Amino acid sequence: MATDRPLRLAFDTGGTFTDLTIDGLGLYKSSTTPDDPVVGVLNVCDVAAADLGLTRRELLERASQVVYGTTRATNAVINATTAKTAMLLTAGHPDILLWREGGRIGTFDFTVQYPDPYIPRRFTYEIEERVGAAGEVVTALDEAKTIETLKELKETGIESVAVCFLWSILNPAHELRVGELIEEHLPGVPFTLSHVLNPSIREYRRASAAAIDASLKPLMGTFLHRLSERFAEEGFTGRVLVMTSAGGVLDNNSVAEAPIHTLASGPAAAPVAGRRFLGLDELGDTAIVTDAGGTSFDVSLVRRGQIPWTRETKIGRSYYGPMTGFPSVDVKSVGAGGGSIAWLDGGILRVGPQSAGAVPGPACYGAGGTSATVTDACVALGYLEPSRFLNGAMPLHADLSREAIEREIAGPLGMGVEEAAAAILEVATERMINAIEDIAISQGVDPRDAVMISGGGSGGFYACAIARRLGCDRVIVPEAAAALSAVGAFISDLVADFAVTLPTSTDRFPNDEVNRVLSELGRTCEDFIAGPGSDSVEQTVSYSVEARYPQQIWDLEVPLGRSEFTDDEHIEELRQSFHRVHNEVLGIHDEGSAVETMTWRAKVRCELGTDLSGATALMAAPPEETETREVFFAGSGFVDATIRTMASIRTDETIPGPAIIEGPATTVVIEPQATAKRLESGSLVIYPAGVS
Repeated sequence: MATDRPLRLAFDTGGTFTDLTIDGLGLYKSSTTPDDPVVGVLNVCDVAAADLGLTRRELLERASQVVYGTTRATNAVINATTAKTAMLLTAGHPDILLWREGGRIGTFDFTVQYPDPYIPRRFTYEIEERVGAAGEVVTALDEAKTIETLKELKETGIESVAVCFLWSILNPAHELRVGELIEEHLPGVPFTLSHVLNPSIREYRRASAAAIDASLKPLMGTFLHRLSERFAEEGFTGRVLVMTSAGGVLDNNSVAEAPIHTLASGPAAAPVAGRRFLGLDELGDTAIVTDAGGTSFDVSLVRRGQIPWTRETKIGRSYYGPMTGFPSVDVKSVGAGGGSIAWLDGGILRVGPQSAGAVPGPACYGAGGTSATVTDACVALGYLEPSRFLNGAMPLHADLSREAIEREIAGPLGMGVEEAAAAILEVATERMINAIEDIAISQGVDPRDAVMISGGGSGGFYACAIARRLGCDRVIVPEAAAALSAVGAFISDLVADFAVTLPTSTDRFPNDEVNRVLSELGRTCEDFIAGPGSDSVEQTVSYSVEARYPQQIWDLEVPLGRSEFTDDEHIEELRQSFHRVHNEVLGIHDEGSAVETMTWRAKVRCELGTDLSGATALMAAPPEETETREVFFAGSGFVDATIRTMASIRTDETIPGPAIIEGPATTVVIEPQATAKRLESGSLVIYPAGVS
């Protein structure tokens, strides 16, 4: 083994593969095990250990820190496999989860059924209590009736409880008391109090966050604790961190107590890695980051050096899926990846969102899958060399790919296998382009002015075609492209976000009250630094406030350059900052208007001192003679393409298309008109138009 220092391991469990990156030693892949993801994590440890000449136990005994990213919580919400959860709401307001915030696809299409609430109406209970908008108690909590309700929950077999009362963000006494009653009368049943989890003034977002979090606690709490236990059984004695949807990491036990943080845990790491790779080659400050795996295609942005976030993340279908209400990295995901199944809809070719996943996988895996997938199309087109898949560890069966495409697509449409395979790839690519355009346009990013960073094990199949269609003049394929999210998790900082609601206005600004709230937030951040962040190398605390013009419905977050307001100049500074943000986001502002502020926030970031040195290095490869292979491109037919390994390409060496660049865990297709070059950082840059 090359080093005796403690190791840091980062895992990302996707729908098809589980990725592992180890600082200074490289990256590895193994099939995900859907029935028990922990098994997949240990399996990829076996792959890495064998390569390093160690046993699994020896590898984990050497590790000081493990970072874990997963889509398990997201899949549980989408597939409705969460716990049987009850919702306790203020009497008279039982339909918060039903009415949501409005909005629908096809505003006037009344044939579309209204979506069901996240927690069924039969498990929603009204509690006699009421707090007013000023925090005053309007109706006292009826404890006797509440206890009767809790006894009913016990008889119903409820597994978790969410509590969301009106204006609990200003006076949480009733929620806190109900929490005590739950502990007394439903011992062992996990619960979530909305004002603790998400102190947002918006009722639906607070209720939805509490409902989602509570429903995930039995599943994710058990899973995350079991993950730590399994690592400990294998000799690991270090710290377990989990990637969160906010683009940072938190301790495993903290996330188990608030598992809503794990929604989009894996995809949120990709832009963290993308921003780092963008900076390595000094390619600007704006990028479109894509992560194409076996099951999904995730798109995120780096805009002017920052990773955009949103509090309007919905799980599943737009307008119909439940909203998390949490600050999360803005990621757009579509069901298009290497395992996406091609099928005919009345003679029209579709690809996804159904996926062959890890089990049984594409037909070419030879594991029982019979559907034609995107990976099968790439095998049929000659992009994938069956004997070299995953560095030869998992040979593919080209005959099974061709049989599946002929049976499912080519035969029914009366075309050749290669033409059908090219059509499958084109349809999948079009879905990916639509996802990129959706998120880029909503964030005001012109793809023609951005660098595209292509990640994911299957990303190299589509990168050149996507960039050409979008007008991007450069595509960056990092050495670690196949495990982009795992690398993002590896380099992420400890990040925590805290909030307090205090409605104010700049024309009647209560300096003392605002300063009290900011001071309270500051102390909370200091406690975090002294606790979970005690071993960090650098810490930063930033403040912001959610604000709006009077009578506006939606808020915008405004960064604060200070943590204390002492005079009128500071208030005017806040007002002008809001005008700038409003103009940037909406293209208009009202210079003479006062500004209303709602929720004050503090974000603490603790850097863990990790970098990319060696974590993404590929195995050294000797110089090789030029090899060619016949591959098929739509519009060009069969052509002789140059075949190179990623590691054998010298810095600044230019590779003209058509070419196939093969890496240990990914393959990059260079179209006939394009060129590629190896950068000093090790990344491959593709010029879709052939300009270098």
